[in-house]
Amino acid sequence: MERIPMTAEGLQRLEGELKTLKSVERPAIIKAIATAREHGDLSENAEYTSAREKQSFIEGRIAELEDIISRTEVIDFSKLTGKVIKFGATVRLADEDTDEKVKYQIVGPYEADLAKGRISITSPIGRALIGKTVGDTVEVQTPRGGKSYEVVGVQFN
Repeated sequence: MERIPMTAEGLQRLEGELKTLKSVERPAIIKAIATAREHGDLSENAEYTSAREKQSFIEGRIAELEDIISRTEVIDFSKLTGKVIKFGATVRLADEDTDEKVKYQIVGPYEADLAKGRISITSPIGRALIGKTVGDTVEVQTPRGGKSYEVVGVQFN
């Protein structure tokens, strides 16, 4: 069983979603199904069909979250130090073509959010950065072609 690296914050977010699905969404959809059943013929009852589809989605997501949470390995990166990039590092990069600066934190695959500057350790750029230090150059293939970045800062916070 493969362990999934995650921050404590990411695990709390997934546990919160699971709790909401079990304590709010699941009871609500059960009630909606019961109400739809009262309308009679189920073979032509769009409300019932829709509620059953939503129930299927909710149950699937619950199973997925329980699996992810059971395999999660929380990594406390607040105790990590050094200049070598690893899980949890916040990395500042400079695009070698445009000199544009970007900042990313390397996190687990289920908590990545590019809009918040959080990239997955399994993404192409995440994999390329692991083990690098300040001053190193990384080459990354993106959907828009190859990009070259220089590592200008590494910190753990």
